[in-house]
Amino acid sequence: MRITQQGIAVIGAGLAGLSAARVLTDAGLPVTLFDSQPRPGGRLGHEGPADMAAQYFTARHPAFRQATREWQNRGWIADWTPHLFLHDHEYGLRPSSDDIQRMVAVPHMAALAQQLRQAIPFEHCAVERLRRTTEGDWLVHAGNGTTHGPFDALVLAVPADVAAPLLEVAPQLQQDVARVHLRPCWSVALTFAQPLQTQVEACFVRDGPLDWLARNSSKPARGEGEVWVVQSTSSWAERHADSGAQEVIVELSQAMAEVLGQPLPEPGASQAQFWPQARPAEQLKWGALAAPRLNLYVCGDWCLGGRIENAWLSGRQAARALLDS
Repeated sequence: MRITQQGIAVIGAGLAGLSAARVLTDAGLPVTLFDSQPRPGGRLGHEGPADMAAQYFTARHPAFRQATREWQNRGWIADWTPHLFLHDHEYGLRPSSDDIQRMVAVPHMAALAQQLRQAIPFEHCAVERLRRTTEGDWLVHAGNGTTHGPFDALVLAVPADVAAPLLEVAPQLQQDVARVHLRPCWSVALTFAQPLQTQVEACFVRDGPLDWLARNSSKPARGEGEVWVVQSTSSWAERHADSGAQEVIVELSQAMAEVLGQPLPEPGASQAQFWPQARPAEQLKWGALAAPRLNLYVCGDWCLGGRIENAWLSGRQAARALLDS
């Protein structure tokens, strides 16, 4: 397709949207990013004392491995090699033999989003409606009453339940996306005055309310302080979706103490974050969705079953499909 100076709108500045925007920008096309949050990041999270969303990422696909090598060379990411454990009720706490390379952005996960967004125009607004003009262009209507555009093409890179209501102009795409079910997660950060007496720096938990816990301060470039992050299973989060933050902090702290086999001191600070769209219920293999005649493309980690790598791959696939159309 022919792209004019009207350019392309990318709705959603998580890693899928940033990946698509970066491919399109590097191809010389004008791109505008939109996101309801003031800073890009999505499931990479936002600046703060702890990584409250994505904990790390791995690289399996050759293209993503190449990207991570470039990011490491630029100092954007670093390897994280925690003392990794497993825990379940039958065998208790034990070291894991898992030797997969894990990487994190520095000095926090959201920093990768900030690097990828460099030089790409960004609009902080909640998109409420997408409209196609009689000329075939796209207009983006925001919740603050503003209208942006026209744009030659549109990439929708938001969670499935956010994307579906915006796809009225593409009924088949809307129907497909509406079937996707995303599951929640509670994430809690705890800051202690002194290091906990444990060898554990990360742990996959197979029973109970927890899915994962990590000594956030064991990650590269995280600064001083003893900070831990615990994340719930989706099943537990679904049962506690309406719970208050303090109740969640207490219950997940108790679960962490049980996993580590020791009582926890009173944290100096704590916070809880509910992620309603944390994990796809199904492992889809869509890659990205497209309505080429409408110049409309849809991507997100949920198109490939979750994970940071899949967000990047999905956004890249959407952008390449647009370029090839």
